[in-house]
Amino acid sequence: MSAAVPQHTSRTTIDILVRRVREGSGAWAKLALTERIKLLEDLRRAYVAIAEPSVRAACEAKGIDPGGPLAGEEWLAGPMVVVRSLRLLADSLRDIQKHGVPVIPRTHLRTLEDGRLAARVFPRDRLEGMLLPGNVAEVYFQPGVTADNLREHQASFYRKPHKGRVCAVLGGGNVNSIPPLDCLYKLFVEGTVCVLKMNPVNAYLGPFLEQAFAPLVARDALAIVYGGAEEGAQLVQHDAVDEVHITGSDRTHDALVWGPPGPESDARRQKNEPLLSKHVSSELGNVSPVVVVPGPYSDGELRFQADDIAGMVANNASFNCNAAKLLVQPKDWNRRNAFVDRIQASLTHAPVRRAYYPGADERWRQFTQGRPNVRLVGTPGEGDLAYALLPDVDPAKTQDRVFRQEPWCTVLSETGLPGSEEPVAFLEAAVAFLNDTVWGTLNATLIVHPKSLKDPKVKAAVEKAVRDLRYGTVALNTWPGAAYALGSLPWGGHPSSSLKDIQSGQGWVHNTFMLESIEKAVLRAPLTSLPAPPWVPGHQGMADLGRRLVDFEQSPSWWKVPGVALAALRR
Repeated sequence: MSAAVPQHTSRTTIDILVRRVREGSGAWAKLALTERIKLLEDLRRAYVAIAEPSVRAACEAKGIDPGGPLAGEEWLAGPMVVVRSLRLLADSLRDIQKHGVPVIPRTHLRTLEDGRLAARVFPRDRLEGMLLPGNVAEVYFQPGVTADNLREHQASFYRKPHKGRVCAVLGGGNVNSIPPLDCLYKLFVEGTVCVLKMNPVNAYLGPFLEQAFAPLVARDALAIVYGGAEEGAQLVQHDAVDEVHITGSDRTHDALVWGPPGPESDARRQKNEPLLSKHVSSELGNVSPVVVVPGPYSDGELRFQADDIAGMVANNASFNCNAAKLLVQPKDWNRRNAFVDRIQASLTHAPVRRAYYPGADERWRQFTQGRPNVRLVGTPGEGDLAYALLPDVDPAKTQDRVFRQEPWCTVLSETGLPGSEEPVAFLEAAVAFLNDTVWGTLNATLIVHPKSLKDPKVKAAVEKAVRDLRYGTVALNTWPGAAYALGSLPWGGHPSSSLKDIQSGQGWVHNTFMLESIEKAVLRAPLTSLPAPPWVPGHQGMADLGRRLVDFEQSPSWWKVPGVALAALRR
């Protein structure tokens, strides 16, 4: 049975719903912490109740067997992330009740080499550390934030509440946790009520959200509407809407902010006179790079990282803004070609996927046609796309689309930077290349061998690279998608983006510690781990793991850890 896809919401209904939420915004801003906490607990139970049917609907829409291992993608990227965030937000509000802000122990703070503050936000304790063993995540702050004034850069809504604001949220269509998480951030971190327009690609999720978030709808803190560009434009331009949050493409963002492409739009941009004068926050995609720093890798270590990267490409049919899209290696490194071969071999274990996102086949052809040495993996059927590896793209051709345009399909490009294979010089070249040539500011990955870090010069160069990369999330030895899923980390583009040159967007979501003046999030992982990450191709326990993690996040317990571990080990 097909999941119901609601009809487009009429102009009249959109107007009524926006005004209803506007009227509810004042009461929402004044709502007591005890009420908010109870509400989050109710929402968590309600979201667990819709987990199974919403996953089945997503599997149907994306061509996945709901009883097979691949259904785990939808469990992990949908209900698990939302249920976890609801729990963490409730914990933060309890901290605010007792301490005024969400608590980060002083022992979790350190000063970076450039004098700025970093705060460890994952793991909070040993039990949470079991979720991603050996992983540590920090938030790097902008200059001026110190251990002594950190409280002044947290939870400003709860310290100085506004009188009520309305945000139009244009939901992402690719990952089913994006629309609810964006709304939860606005509602519980910024105190802003929301009108969510579902993306037509996953409009089937809307009725499940209406059911799970019924308490918010009843309080006139949330309304959900349906439709395409016309309905989105009406919502964004409504006089009762104060601000806008967009998850989508930079082209959609620029059309709303500056107007349709053409001389008038160019003139507005030149004068810095946007058509849409409301505050706009956004998350808009990325040509997500993976940089391999040369080092003493064993064959097994390279195989592990190749599987990891193949999973970054294959997950969700590559319709992720954090999907690996560009592999960057030293041009003359003796393991370079072998590593590309290994990624190709790993992709053979990933099933060919339905290209469920509109326009994917055309984009795939734009990237692959006429390109020399294209390597195809898989035998696609009707509506599917093979994985395409594009090796040895010339980095001197800086306007090549692989560097400038997100493929948004099953394509991974590879380039070799000329110069030294020595790690320090290579890192310096790679950072400049990513910052100056590669489009996007959302996330980047560095692969670094732990033995290399024993050399003080290499360690200093790696830390400098982490600080200098203009990305909202930098991950070492793992997929930045894990940072997205943790919820406690802020997620968004690097703050160097501007409205004129939006790149991956402005502003943050997730961020359950309610941090402000953020520069980036940094997630560090071991070079290899047991169990392997659930996103690696061919993982047999992913669906069971997803279900168990939803249950774990509903009520964490050491008693649940063995079951989680066994599912994770079913590689």
